[in-house]
Amino acid sequence: METYTELKNELLQLGQRLSDLFAKIRSIPGLHDHAFEGWEKNCQRIRDHLSEETLRVAVVGAIKSGKSTFVNSLFKGDHLKRGAGVVTSIVTKIRKGDALSANLCFKSWDEVNADMEPALVLFPSLDWREEEGRFDIRRDAERVALQQALDALGSDLLITNDTRNLNSVLLSSYLKGYDRVREMVSSETMGCQYDGDAFPKHRDFAGDDALAVYLRDIRLDIPSESIGSDIEIADCQGSDSPNPLHLAMIQDYLLSTHLIIYVISGRTGLRQADIRFLSVIRKMGIIGNILFVINFDFNEHESTDDLTALVEKIRAEISLIKPEPRIYTLSALFNLFRSQKEHLSRKDALRLGQWEAEHALSSLSDQETDRFQSYFRQKLASDRYSLLLKNHLERLGVIASGMGHRIRLHTDMLTRDDSETSEFINKIKYNQDKVNQISAMIKNTMDGVVRRMQQSLRGEIDSFFGSRTDGILGDTISFIRNYNVPYHTYEENLNTSGFANTLYLVFQEFRQATDTFMAETINPEIIRFARDTEGKLRERIGTAKGPYDVMISDALAEYDKVMETFGISPPEGMHYHAELPDVEQVKRSAGLTLPPAVASMHYSTQIKTEAVMRLGFYRVTRMFRRLFSKPVENDKEGEVLALKNGVARMKRETEKSLIFHFKDYRENIKFQYVFKLADALGEALYEILLDQFQGYATNLSQMAKQIGEKRTDTRETSEILSELAAVSSEISEGIRALGARLDS
Repeated sequence: METYTELKNELLQLGQRLSDLFAKIRSIPGLHDHAFEGWEKNCQRIRDHLSEETLRVAVVGAIKSGKSTFVNSLFKGDHLKRGAGVVTSIVTKIRKGDALSANLCFKSWDEVNADMEPALVLFPSLDWREEEGRFDIRRDAERVALQQALDALGSDLLITNDTRNLNSVLLSSYLKGYDRVREMVSSETMGCQYDGDAFPKHRDFAGDDALAVYLRDIRLDIPSESIGSDIEIADCQGSDSPNPLHLAMIQDYLLSTHLIIYVISGRTGLRQADIRFLSVIRKMGIIGNILFVINFDFNEHESTDDLTALVEKIRAEISLIKPEPRIYTLSALFNLFRSQKEHLSRKDALRLGQWEAEHALSSLSDQETDRFQSYFRQKLASDRYSLLLKNHLERLGVIASGMGHRIRLHTDMLTRDDSETSEFINKIKYNQDKVNQISAMIKNTMDGVVRRMQQSLRGEIDSFFGSRTDGILGDTISFIRNYNVPYHTYEENLNTSGFANTLYLVFQEFRQATDTFMAETINPEIIRFARDTEGKLRERIGTAKGPYDVMISDALAEYDKVMETFGISPPEGMHYHAELPDVEQVKRSAGLTLPPAVASMHYSTQIKTEAVMRLGFYRVTRMFRRLFSKPVENDKEGEVLALKNGVARMKRETEKSLIFHFKDYRENIKFQYVFKLADALGEALYEILLDQFQGYATNLSQMAKQIGEKRTDTRETSEILSELAAVSSEISEGIRALGARLDS
């Protein structure tokens, strides 16, 4: 099967040949007019779309499932290092290049500070900060004070749930890496590049938390014979990262992907984190675009029977989320070692030799690898992608047909006398006026259709986001209000760490729970709603398109009759069923992306102030109780009551923050995304419909004038036109042949 890259390159060549033909047509007096200008622009636009079209493949899965090894095996080289620890959110994007090159994109200082700020809210021992001031890591005094505060934290704040506290790891990593990256980071997004022998240096950043935390993403260019130049493979952060914002970032990337490869470790099988992440993908509405790779280790399985039993168990579990999953079972490390056989270390060469001797397992891996590669190539050369190429091809076909028709018209007019030419032009002009009227009517009615769609969707968007009691806002507020804090479990923290430290711990756990709820429940619903809305827009545009097809067909049929009365064959290939515009292509052309659905919550430091003041009030109350012999049930009663008050304040602040966020996000989706997408879809359909008219809405008067005044050498012009007609015919034939291969 031909690859997507091969088919696309041939289509690009046909488009280039058409563009070259336009330059020659300009040399013919009277032939080139506004119709050719429109065709030329559309031809260039199609070539631009094709050149920019990149098929994105996301490789996802849990930490240590073998994602990076799998990607390395695809590019047949040990290029990627496993991503840094749990605090980073790097997406490593790999494309085919002429030579090894690594491009590192760093966060700006504003992004770094914004990343640290949530971890500092209610942070104990930060009295040196101004009440409303924002932390800036570039200030020496603030870095020193923060490091001292971190050093003073007790183990109960550094370790939670038997793992290192995410916030302390994040802050420590930023402080530790500051001096090493300060020259690479600026107020704007910056990058650095490592080429050739320096290429391996990018691994220092990917493998060290203190450096990786400053990165936004990494782009690698790697020479490859197996991956096309228009395919991007992305190695994404582990789906079980404890930071829910990382999951949201992966979701944003998945929205732009054409295929998801989910890697599952053959050593651990399907984990709880896998099930949770797959459920998120299903909620997003993109589960149908996924395949699974079970990456097995030769040392973990005694036989193929043992491995097959594991695969069937995993298949049964996945089927609960994705019916009839497409699964491939292979060893990515085995494939990588074999592709690098001559460059392996002695130890790895011995391992490879041992694995090759296990014929049953190695044969299974080879068979599954071949099966995967076959489907991978087919997937990227068929389905929606071949349809996308076919749509471009059909539009080029219309341009080529119209161009050939105009060349034949000019050739025919060279042989007619003045009276015949005059009659011919009058009939064409009548038809042209009618076509122009239809074009104007389509434009006006299309604008009305778009406005009605926008008005209808306005209500649907408002209803989806809802109020405090319904929609996703109501769901989020309900989660916040129903969040329970087990206060009794914090009494020991109050004794050992004090009120301020305990309040910080409670707050960070509450924020973690809220962010997780947003990432796993709310964001997927927003994404699904956006995709459904895109589908509705395309469906409603399609409904409006029907009457236009009839009008255009009638007008073109009338034109064909005029041509036949003068013995001229009607143009072939211009009567085609115009396909609806591809939404993804329209979005790229218009520069539209769904706004990130991550709520960036910055809670007021008044939470801490009010809680501490309440603590003082409760302590005074307890003192008076003791003076008047009132029983005090618990020595920490005041602290617990103050803690409860602080939590109540946290919830109120969070609720206020999210109400503002959803209101702002709703308006962004409405006016900056959905309404603009409706406009772009309407304009795209109008251009597609107009393509069919370009060859008909032509003014032959200038052509006749040039011929009548003998400003052209008839013989020489005829020879040139004959050459142009032959080239145009060859291009049209090439387009038809490529179309037949796309259909096969």
